[in-house]
Amino acid sequence: MKVTMYTDGAARGNPNGPGGYGTILEYIDPQGQVHRREYSAGYKKTTNNRMEMMAVIVGLEALNRPCEVTVYSDSQYVVKAFNEHWLDGWQKRGWKRAGNKPVLNVDLWKRMLTAMKSHTVTFCWVKGHAGHPENERCDELATSAADGTDLLEDNFE
Repeated sequence: MKVTMYTDGAARGNPNGPGGYGTILEYIDPQGQVHRREYSAGYKKTTNNRMEMMAVIVGLEALNRPCEVTVYSDSQYVVKAFNEHWLDGWQKRGWKRAGNKPVLNVDLWKRMLTAMKSHTVTFCWVKGHAGHPENERCDELATSAADGTDLLEDNFE
């Protein structure tokens, strides 16, 4: 099954809501109908990179069967880690960066790798906030999920 994921970490959060991260999954069922599922949860304010990572992880963990997933994210940190082989290098160096400094967010990188295991995942960077249509969808859909009050759904049909 092919799934398109739009993610956004709302580190600032909605001043009137819990703030957090949100993921929207869109997929076509075997009968050809398009479905959209929203996954979100309030999350304590933390760095934007951690929010963006959680947004991807929560979507991947929601999938209960192998899928071909395209992730749209405006986080260069997340996308470049996969598209420019940062993760491979970090693992080979024992989760160390240049200058033997520890990789930040190792707990979440390892959780992301676990969540990806049974899927084929492609990461697409949607640059900036200046009218890129996929970025607008990330902002509109996933930020509203992040700022909403709905609890994270724990199943995916």
